[in-house]
Amino acid sequence: MTTSLAGAPPHTRDRFLDLIRTLAVVGVVVQHWTMPVLGYSDGTLATGNALATPGWWIATWLSQVMPLVFFAGGAANLISLHRARATGADTTTATRAWLAGRLRRLLLPVLPLLAVWLVVPTVLRDLGVPEQPVAIGGAIAAQLLWFLAVYLLAIVATPLMAAAHRRFGFAVVPALALVAVAVDVARFGGVPLVGYANAVFVWLAAAQLGFHYVDGALGRLSTCRSLAMSAAGFGATALLVAFGPYAQSMIGMPGAPVSNMSPPNVALVGLAVGQVGLVLAARPLLTRLAARRPVAAALSWAGPRFMSIYLWHMPALIVVAGVAVVALGYTTPQPGTLGWLAMVPVWLAATAAVLAVLVRVAGRFETEPSRTGQVRSGRTGSDAARPAATPALTALVAASLLGATGLLGLAARGFGNGPELWAAFVVVAYVLARPVVSVGQAATTSEPDTNPEQPDSQGAADQTSRSLAGVS
Repeated sequence: MTTSLAGAPPHTRDRFLDLIRTLAVVGVVVQHWTMPVLGYSDGTLATGNALATPGWWIATWLSQVMPLVFFAGGAANLISLHRARATGADTTTATRAWLAGRLRRLLLPVLPLLAVWLVVPTVLRDLGVPEQPVAIGGAIAAQLLWFLAVYLLAIVATPLMAAAHRRFGFAVVPALALVAVAVDVARFGGVPLVGYANAVFVWLAAAQLGFHYVDGALGRLSTCRSLAMSAAGFGATALLVAFGPYAQSMIGMPGAPVSNMSPPNVALVGLAVGQVGLVLAARPLLTRLAARRPVAAALSWAGPRFMSIYLWHMPALIVVAGVAVVALGYTTPQPGTLGWLAMVPVWLAATAAVLAVLVRVAGRFETEPSRTGQVRSGRTGSDAARPAATPALTALVAASLLGATGLLGLAARGFGNGPELWAAFVVVAYVLARPVVSVGQAATTSEPDTNPEQPDSQGAADQTSRSLAGVS
């Protein structure tokens, strides 16, 4: 979900969405860096979760920000789809070009991570690091790829969900919630594997809320109504937790009989409504904050690097933990104690420093992708680059399915347990989404020059949405 404020003229950005996405990514990173409780002895790495401390589960109702990530991502997807369809090409061609660009932008930053982690476990073993900490490191580095797999499916579903949004309006959200309830009934009724279907229905519901922000329905809510929406969402979540088979914590806890995240369940739909209502109530304040020069500069830097920050923040944690815990024998203090509170800022600073280096090296795969839809011919002069046609829809659907399968396989098995096949799926998916040289079709199938990840201002999005209201 790349964004950038660099060089943007005034009032061409939705600063609220920019800030929400940035705060969500920062929230994910900080939570993951502060959760581990680590110790090392006799070749075995002991791991725990600080949020498993009694009573700390309530913090996860705000720190579990994936609902906000999908809300903002859904809004960005709809805005960029509208922009692509407004370029003058026919709807089918514009949608294919949009989907191809979206898939490439999502998959390209993953490739350097795969290249590094296909060799890191072997290098660590050769250096004498015991197998158990190596396996944990490989699993941690890959486990968060589940989000990209689900987001890939959300991207592919965006044209269909946009059509449903135009036809049925807000009814789509409760419909998805009801399907999620049916899945949960089957899951807790003795068919546990069916619960993973909610990885689609739950997160599509959160993304659909973003659609209603784009068309202005949520954006026009007053502060009081936004707070009422938030209270309804958090209240529904509380009722589900109090009287249903749902966990108090909104993240998975070690040893807990039920996880609300793996697989996701309908409690997260209530959480999404609660969190979205809360940030909408704070929207005027957040918009003014985002307009301040230091904040705008931070958003400008972070926006084009969201994917890189997300992909590499766990490897940064692995580096710091490997040096401090495995090599130097450091043990995490008891969470909540003065020692732990004093340690956290130092731990965060050290991990942030490592992440900055990793993003500087790997971030160029995200910040400097080809934006012209052209393929180099190897010649010089006026014909040095040939226009490229968008891949066929079947190739794009295959790319999304292969990419999602590969990412899920890596998330489930980790980098230390035969990752080659799953990595190959991701590479093939990226290749399938690449432009195909086709001079004759270039005028109508090349990807728009504008960055499809960059949302317009709300007014521009509303205008585009109205102008395309009759386009199927």
